[in-house]
Amino acid sequence: MKLVVRVKLLPTPTQAAALEATLHACNEAATWAAQVAFDADVRRPLDLRKHTYTEIKERWKLGAQAAQHSIKKTCDAYTTLNANLRNGRYGRPGTKRHTRAAGKPITFRPEAAQPYDDRMLSWQHEQRTVSIWTTAGRMKNVAFAGQEEQLAVLAAHRRGESDLAYQNGIWYLIATCEIPEQPLNTDPVGFLGVDLGIVNIAATSDGTRHSGRSINRRREKDRALRSKLQKKGTKSAKRRAKKYAGREARRNKDINHKISKRIVAEAERTGRGIALEDLGGIRERVRLRKPQRTTLHSWPFHQLGTFLTYKAKRAGVPVVYVDAACTSQECSQCHHIDKANRPTQARFVCRSCGFVEHADHNSSHNIAHRGWIAWVRGAQSTAPALTLLT
Repeated sequence: MKLVVRVKLLPTPTQAAALEATLHACNEAATWAAQVAFDADVRRPLDLRKHTYTEIKERWKLGAQAAQHSIKKTCDAYTTLNANLRNGRYGRPGTKRHTRAAGKPITFRPEAAQPYDDRMLSWQHEQRTVSIWTTAGRMKNVAFAGQEEQLAVLAAHRRGESDLAYQNGIWYLIATCEIPEQPLNTDPVGFLGVDLGIVNIAATSDGTRHSGRSINRRREKDRALRSKLQKKGTKSAKRRAKKYAGREARRNKDINHKISKRIVAEAERTGRGIALEDLGGIRERVRLRKPQRTTLHSWPFHQLGTFLTYKAKRAGVPVVYVDAACTSQECSQCHHIDKANRPTQARFVCRSCGFVEHADHNSSHNIAHRGWIAWVRGAQSTAPALTLLT
């Protein structure tokens, strides 16, 4: 199982200047290679290397490995772009957005992340330093820092490439780690159903609710402040708006990490699996009034589901996704489905058998039931291939 560990670099001013010059050179070279790939219609690394490798080394003074990584980064970017075009992310062929995305070469920001392999980067875990290649030569004794748990994972399980990144004035190394998985529990005693929502971020079939009311009030205040700053339009206002947006994203991620950790721990303790709704396409399916749209589209449901599945995989807890249709309208006792079963957002009253329950808990019972049926029928536990450990 792959995890990504991000550690903070602590370079001196001289070291930081060398790292900045290196990123700029690598990204300038990648942007030029992307133009060549676009003009010559060459998108494979080996073919593009024949057109660009020698000039990149001579023109930008990059080492052999750095030049190859810049070329491969260009090809990977075109592969991602083509996949997004095929999947309709830029609209249908012929639309302005689709034509604009497909009709120009890719460009890279001057400080876009650059991959490093073990020939270009070495770690000294005991000293908490790295030796890293730059355009000014090999730079040694660059300090790094991070949480003890992350650093232990990094020292024991790092494999493959690491990315040098510069974000909001801070230097990072983002390393890929191969984590051994716990044996999957192939004989769960049942499933813990998890209903994801907005008023309650997550409600489980055990009766636990992770309320989102105070969080949503805080997010509404943040959105109002960002809207005010955006209307002001000055440079300082834009900087502040960006700062508040980043703060909200970090807060959401922290909340999702805590909720997913508790749910997985409970499932592992009781020997159960976890059942989740398949919410793919929910943003397109759901029709809401305008004031509600921002709340729906801004909360990272997919991130919470991803955190649940990768933490479950580490713990050997099986996870299944079930059809989300009518889980909120179906009675968990008699399975009668009726829109009138849910007279309010929080209240469920079955029109057939009279069963009364909190609406989110009723949904979570239905999800748990569907999860067990799916498991019996042979559904496989799934988890994301790559997740950021922060």
